[in-house]
Amino acid sequence: MRFLYTLLLYLLLPYVLLRLLWRARRQRGYLEHVGERFGRYAQEAGGPLIWVHAVSVGETRAAEPLIQALRARHPRHRILLTHMTPTGRATGEALFAENATRCYLPYDYPGAVARFLGHFRPRVGILMETEVWPNLIHACRARGVPLYLVNARLSEKSFAGYRRFPRLARDSLAGFAAIAAQGEDDGRRLAALGAARVRVTGSIKFDVNPPPAQLELGRAWRRGFGESRPVLLAASTREGEESLLLDALARMEVPALLTLIVPRHPQRFDEVQHLLEGRGVRFQRRSANAAVGGDTRVVLGDSMGEMFAYYAACDVAFIGGSLLPLGGQNLIEACAAGKPVLIGPSTYNFADAAELAIQAGAAVQVRDTIGLAREAERLLRDPPAAQRMGAAGLAFCAMHRGATDRVLELIQL
Repeated sequence: MRFLYTLLLYLLLPYVLLRLLWRARRQRGYLEHVGERFGRYAQEAGGPLIWVHAVSVGETRAAEPLIQALRARHPRHRILLTHMTPTGRATGEALFAENATRCYLPYDYPGAVARFLGHFRPRVGILMETEVWPNLIHACRARGVPLYLVNARLSEKSFAGYRRFPRLARDSLAGFAAIAAQGEDDGRRLAALGAARVRVTGSIKFDVNPPPAQLELGRAWRRGFGESRPVLLAASTREGEESLLLDALARMEVPALLTLIVPRHPQRFDEVQHLLEGRGVRFQRRSANAAVGGDTRVVLGDSMGEMFAYYAACDVAFIGGSLLPLGGQNLIEACAAGKPVLIGPSTYNFADAAELAIQAGAAVQVRDTIGLAREAERLLRDPPAAQRMGAAGLAFCAMHRGATDRVLELIQL
């Protein structure tokens, strides 16, 4: 099966290159460091390496407490942080600066994987969340590089996809030294696919601490907005959701309401600006770094690495990717910032966390834009209720901390 998988990869190589070019139309970063995607690197490997792979922004931010713990426990080792997207790489640079070597993980071609492992010679590999690459796993096993899948999650949708190729999935998962699953359901699905060494450790995302500098930046923004002005945040919105959000705002009767809209992907900043212009909404871009006027209705959050500042500046946070069937984005950061959370009906990417947050009274799930408008207006008009939800979010996060320590117990170095 791995042979057939590899053959298919080679047949798809022209499509892979065309997709890089296509994505570069909206994000020029995809044209940079192309050689790395095929296992050719200019960086010096240097000292013993602990390799952590985090695909994009969300995985990179989630890896922060684990990387900090690894650096503290193994001070003689350097961190090699690999990504698949330019935004993930930029996030890694913002979070870790010179404390980690950053590059792209190569595509799963045997030659590219061999060059990657031969160049960097990592002592151990740690893949974040849902990264299962058959040739990479096989090569690590052949070279004696222990490979771990941590903070692993597997939705019902992804589980059904892997079940279509049971032998390939089983052989790949068997190559991990151990798997740290986020929740019981994730662990059960992984075991059903053939994973033998699965432990439920919880989500590392609960161990992320809001950076004090960002919290202070957000509070400074809030003072600039006006302490009494209600502020709604739409965090990590996906394509199509901003239009639905504007429909919800039109239903709300909250005097002087200011809405912060932060698209999930930076290549969509201009697209959202055009939407606001087309709707005749008075807005400002965060990148303009100008005082927010009293007649401004929307601030377009076109900055990277400031999500906790946006949380600190708002009264209520809606988490994007959930109004449309996209699975939702991470709601834990909003809870960790002590903000009441609203989520839409689609949360399969964070099903366990969403369910637990709702049970804890830290989040409210809405069915559609009508429900979003109703619940947002209720919380914005009732600050004590919003504060109670925010406090419940802080308690919810505190209750589920500790996954990083449990993951470290699994990793043998």
